[in-house]
Amino acid sequence: MKIKSNGIDIEVEDSGADGSQAGRPVALLIMGLGMQLVAWPPAMVQSLLDAGYRVVRHDNRDVGLSSHLDHLGVPNLIWAGLQHKLGFTPRAPYSVHDMALDAIGVLDALGIARAHVVGVSMGGMIAQRVALAAPERVQSLTSIMSSSGARGLPNPDPSVIKALLSRPASSAPADVVDHYVRLFTAIGSPDFTVPQADLRERILAGVERSFRPVGTLRQMLAVVADTGRADELPRISCPTLVLHGRSDPLVPYACGEDTARRIPGAKMVGIDGMGHDLPPGVVAHIMVHLLAHLQAQAADQA
Repeated sequence: MKIKSNGIDIEVEDSGADGSQAGRPVALLIMGLGMQLVAWPPAMVQSLLDAGYRVVRHDNRDVGLSSHLDHLGVPNLIWAGLQHKLGFTPRAPYSVHDMALDAIGVLDALGIARAHVVGVSMGGMIAQRVALAAPERVQSLTSIMSSSGARGLPNPDPSVIKALLSRPASSAPADVVDHYVRLFTAIGSPDFTVPQADLRERILAGVERSFRPVGTLRQMLAVVADTGRADELPRISCPTLVLHGRSDPLVPYACGEDTARRIPGAKMVGIDGMGHDLPPGVVAHIMVHLLAHLQAQAADQA
């Protein structure tokens, strides 16, 4: 369903939309760069539902079925990257803070006062911004395979940057799927592989739902321009869990460690053999820690 949030249309999936889950604690799931709400693994969503949570997911602005902001133009990432390297803050058409306000608007539209906010990769950055912008709305924060955005943190592996910035041979679905198979193979978990047939099927389903590469570029520029978040993280006061793969080639493990170090009382959990994806084996490990984290907050409030 579409809702109005922060002045734009946001596509939302709400497991409690029919009213049957009234009173359940809410888990708001925020996906990463260029990814749609359908990228959340069904096993992860089902585990939360089975544990008694109402699960809310949404497409971030500029991807999926949410508003596409093409009137904002095509960003020059090479120039933005050079500015960032020289210590300047690039100008972006919108900010990670704006995307956080979109997520808060989702809660507003659904009448949800507080939620456990869970973000993956760029979604973790948005989740951090939600906790900064509206601390009274965040029951707990979980930042997965994400970063504080602090200058001086390790960069992605060069081969991963090349894969990330490459483009499909054409806009034909088969070429787009081939492109994303190469990308997900480059950033994937070395100890938790996914059969290629399953990977291709999942990617194709997402491509057929929506394919907005220019929106992804605008999101990427928002991330590059979010240079002040690291210094703000000490203001986060909610219980925080940071989960990160020790084999992440896109957002190196040190980025997760830095996030946890900056947020008072944050718990850091490293997962061996996990890269920058959510295959079934990784999800199984994540859910052990995530459910324990969420349930600890319920126990504290009992």
